[in-house]
Amino acid sequence: MRKVILYIAVSLDGFIADRQGGVDWLERASNGEEDSGYDEFIQKVDTVLMGYKTYHQVTTQLSPDQWPYQGLTTYVLTHRHLDDQKGIHFFNGPLDQLLDCLKEEKGKNIWLCGGAELVRQAAEADQIDQIRLTILPVLLGGGIRLFGEREESTFLHLTDCCRRGEMVECIYDRR
Repeated sequence: MRKVILYIAVSLDGFIADRQGGVDWLERASNGEEDSGYDEFIQKVDTVLMGYKTYHQVTTQLSPDQWPYQGLTTYVLTHRHLDDQKGIHFFNGPLDQLLDCLKEEKGKNIWLCGGAELVRQAAEADQIDQIRLTILPVLLGGGIRLFGEREESTFLHLTDCCRRGEMVECIYDRR
């Protein structure tokens, strides 16, 4: 069965975006490190899940001229009624229902790309099989938290941890 993997960068104080929702700090904080682990990771997935805010940010700010996930099947969760595009499907339904279906299909792993609301929904539904967290050496002091407040605790098992320049990648599996 395919795994749902949350692969995401976070500031040392737990934010995935600054107070304005921006992520330009990612490049500055990574100090131009060549090996972030992305190239290795992307070879093991064939499906990308993201919320509409993340999709909008990618297509209007981060990579407006070229879709960065070419060759991967992308699902964008949204309440908007949008027409699918080549390789991009807009889904207006329960996340856990979509993930249950995708996990049963043949293929590589499923990348839970972001943002925070999608991560919250997946965590609450206990649908995240692995968390690959790249911690960057910056304290943002505020912004969008990766994990907001939750009703219940979730205990994880640290399976690997490696230093990538000034960044640290920690890999956690569900217990």
